[in-house]
Amino acid sequence: MALRNLLRRLDLTTLQLFLAVYEEGTLTRAAEREAIAVSAASKRLLELEQAVGATLFERRARGMELTPAGETLLHHARRVLRDVENIGIELAEHASGVRGYVRMMANLSAIVEFLPEDLRAFSCEHEQIKIDLEERPSGGIVEGVVDLGICSGDADTRGLETAHYRHDRLAIVTPGDHPLAARASAPFADTLDYDHIGLHSASSINMRTHLAARQAGRALRLRIHMPGFDAVCRMVQAGMGVGVLPLQVFEAMGRQLGLAAVPLEDDWAARSLIIVVRDSNALSPVSRLLFDHLRSVEAREG
Repeated sequence: MALRNLLRRLDLTTLQLFLAVYEEGTLTRAAEREAIAVSAASKRLLELEQAVGATLFERRARGMELTPAGETLLHHARRVLRDVENIGIELAEHASGVRGYVRMMANLSAIVEFLPEDLRAFSCEHEQIKIDLEERPSGGIVEGVVDLGICSGDADTRGLETAHYRHDRLAIVTPGDHPLAARASAPFADTLDYDHIGLHSASSINMRTHLAARQAGRALRLRIHMPGFDAVCRMVQAGMGVGVLPLQVFEAMGRQLGLAAVPLEDDWAARSLIIVVRDSNALSPVSRLLFDHLRSVEAREG
């Protein structure tokens, strides 16, 4: 009963007024900003405090300050108002012709290597579907998967449904005059005599190279972590060390910098990227279209 009563009295106008009081510091300025009479604003604020069963503001000489209960409500009010704003944006997109919305996450490898072309092909067939793509490391994708996620095949998927997406191969990237540069391929152990430029610590490549070094009984001479593939290539170009990147990333970013790529011979360097979803049968129709497109794109290319 208390929850039902709260839902009846917790309207968006009152939440907006509450936020305005916090931001403006006084009820008078907040009422003016929201175009509400001060008496009406005061009544709304009193009813809000009665509905939540707690005092939300302390009235002080320098203005109104949030109580601990007010701090809690502020967090939720901002989220509710932001969600309402997003509803308005997405509904406006439907009115202007957008007929679907897919939220997806992908790791850096998928975003740089494959998704630009794969999503372009999908968008050409389905121009009225909008895709919201967020980059995250593979572990973060498994933890926070929304509609679709693409991550490394060796990630712990924690029971999520998976489907194959793409294959790639890792290579050691070096300056053009490096001792390894002339080799056709190399085991990862042969790179451990040199300083390495690593990707950010949460990346699957970083974790896999550290594991491979331990299995070889060696320490990885990691000189610096970089946030992305382009930064790794620039550091390699500057002579700071060697880096492990997917071959297709090298073709897109490293070759033009005069770098060399030597494919790694280790089994773990031949990778699979996978699609993860909570339940493919529960996907929305537009999410299902993208899921089917991505899981079949490699087979269609032959």
